[in-house]
Amino acid sequence: MTIRTHVTVASIAASAALAVVLTARAGGDKVAFPEDYAKGVLYTSVDRADNKQYREQYASRAAIDAAKKGQPLPSGTVITVVQYAAKLDPQGNPEKDANGRFIKTNIIGYTVMEKRSGWGAEYPDNVRNGEWEYQAFKADKTQHRRQSQRLFQLPQAVRQAGLRVHLRQAESRELTAV
Repeated sequence: MTIRTHVTVASIAASAALAVVLTARAGGDKVAFPEDYAKGVLYTSVDRADNKQYREQYASRAAIDAAKKGQPLPSGTVITVVQYAAKLDPQGNPEKDANGRFIKTNIIGYTVMEKRSGWGAEYPDNVRNGEWEYQAFKADKTQHRRQSQRLFQLPQAVRQAGLRVHLRQAESRELTAV
């Protein structure tokens, strides 16, 4: 699969999390806002017609290199999804640029996935997703606790599928650091 596919699944998973009712208390407090995310690799962007957003996804060069080699992402990997509102026309539809892509406006939030050795061990098997933790942040980079909790409410299979999509996208795409 391509990096774009990984990101698309992850974006769908993150969006689905927003729709799930908060039912359990899970982590996320381990994940700090990655101030230097933009120094990494912008490996894909996604137009989300369902919520009128444009999203950019970043990861470290080491994570992209591991994915391209078909290796597990290393401990310390941070995947950052930057969510922008799409510019809307007078009818409320997303406007597109010359390439047919949504035109991004202001940042409305971030979703961050981070992998560290030993993380996740405190969760039951039905919640655990390997060594990954999740955190949602508002546009001002403060934690969005309600959205973060919802990320943990996604079915494990959906979260794992999102990570697989990220990996496949990293494996198959020509990337340059931004």
